[in-house]
This record gives sequence, structure tokens and C-alpha cells, in this order.
Amino acid sequence: MTASSRALELVQIAAQAADAKQADDLVALDVTGPLQLTDVFLLATGRNERNVLAIADEVEDRMIAAGAKPLRREGRAEGRWVLIDFGDVVVHVFHEEDRQYYSLERLWSDCPTIPLELPVDHTA
Repeated sequence: MTASSRALELVQIAAQAADAKQADDLVALDVTGPLQLTDVFLLATGRNERNVLAIADEVEDRMIAAGAKPLRREGRAEGRWVLIDFGDVVVHVFHEEDRQYYSLERLWSDCPTIPLELPVDHTA
């Protein structure tokens, strides 16, 4: 099974929103094989709690503008791991240390990655 076209569209919107707030190490995983509750996980890393919250807020704002409804939010109070469930797409925004500790990429290593279309940074 493969992620729906709507999930693929939404994950691009979420990734671009996260990238706009300087999220690091963006990874999208097609989890339709092992999970029936969602199609895609988007993983992003923030440098500190403030950055994690800014990334999560931008993702949520842009996803709502694209017509996606947040079904559940967790972790905002701590700013270490914010999870936003949009149904077809679940966004995980981690603090660097928590991303390494929980290592969701390792847990879901049998799931294919989805290429992300992000703007090229010409300032580097």
C-alpha cells in the first residue's frame, strides 16, 4: 500500500512550513504498510524548545490553511517533542536530544522515505 495523493500533498506543505522555520533533518516516512491509522510520518528537528514550538506552530498554520484539520496535539507545554495528528499525516517535531533518543527512523526503518520538495538555500 502507498500513501494517498492527499497525504503526499500535505506532507510537502508541512515540510515546507517546517523548513521555513529552520527545521533540521526533515524525513518523511510512508507508514501505510505497518499502520492503518495514518499514511505518513514527518519528522523534524528544532535546535531548542523555542524553535520546536515555532516549527510546530508554522506547520499547523499552513496545514490548516491547506484544509487539513488537526485531530490531536501533544507536547506543546514542554517543547521537546510536539506531535500534531492531521489524520493522513502525523508531524513529529523534536528537540535534537529527543530525536536522537527516540530514533523513530530506526523504529520505522522498514518504511520507505518520501522525497521532500524543499526550496534550495542559496545563502550557504
